[in-house]
Amino acid sequence: MAITSFTQLIEAAKAKGPKKLAIAFSQEAATILAARKAYDEGIAIPILMGDVEAIKAIAAEKGVSLDEFELIQENNERLACVRVVEMARNGEVDLIMNGLAQPGHLLRAALDKEKGLRTAKLVTDVSIFEIPGRDKLLFISDIGVVVSPTLEEKVSIVQNAIDVAHALGIECPKVAILAATEMVNPKIPVSMDAANLAKMAQRGQIRGGIVDGPLALDNAISPRSAAIKGIRSEVAGDADIIIAPDIEAGNILAKAITYFAKGKMAGVAVGARCPLVLPSRADPPETKFVSIALGVYLCDGI
Repeated sequence: MAITSFTQLIEAAKAKGPKKLAIAFSQEAATILAARKAYDEGIAIPILMGDVEAIKAIAAEKGVSLDEFELIQENNERLACVRVVEMARNGEVDLIMNGLAQPGHLLRAALDKEKGLRTAKLVTDVSIFEIPGRDKLLFISDIGVVVSPTLEEKVSIVQNAIDVAHALGIECPKVAILAATEMVNPKIPVSMDAANLAKMAQRGQIRGGIVDGPLALDNAISPRSAAIKGIRSEVAGDADIIIAPDIEAGNILAKAITYFAKGKMAGVAVGARCPLVLPSRADPPETKFVSIALGVYLCDGI
């Protein structure tokens, strides 16, 4: 059965947990609160790395007990990221997360060819949104890892998103490749990429979902918009997954959903040896907690 809400996702993560979680540069209130909740819910066993005195002070200010937590001293944010990656590589933890460090530090450490967590897959971000008035989750990719993807990289972005949707019980996800218009236009390169991706899916080069594009955002998610524009598509008006043309468009869309539409968000990077939980440093505790739950749920592979 497909997971259609964050409540269901959290319950599913509980069934797979607790998993060992190392958090780089943890001296940040929302991170500590999320880690505490993940522990209390039986989802994760957090290891907090960073300025231990600062971690303790923030926890005390927030009334959070750290009695069950392992605390590891590391004042350098880059080295903290390197160390949590090393812990994952050595099998000491099941997944890793960024706290207050620059996200690029954790990504660079994870993608290091010799000491990182690379696999044959491209590492991409898959974010999931619970939006008021919508009866299913919406997946958006890539909003945080691949900056300006090539067509080849977009194939991996689409496939990773489909694989995550499968893991959440969506048997044949509908994937909309976004552009400014539903028309293929040589003057709009992303529309050409979208058309190519749709054809590649038809030919089996992308597996497990129905892929269509180019589609504008309105006709990707609104049946009324798709009908008015006369778009004949199994995806239009009912997309499960939205593929953004680049990181800027994806990031703007994600933040518009959370800030304007009051949607809730969870996100992880997949394609490495373990999930990488990479919330925005400004995210509230609930977003970080649900992202941990998603990472734990995906720990067994996709």
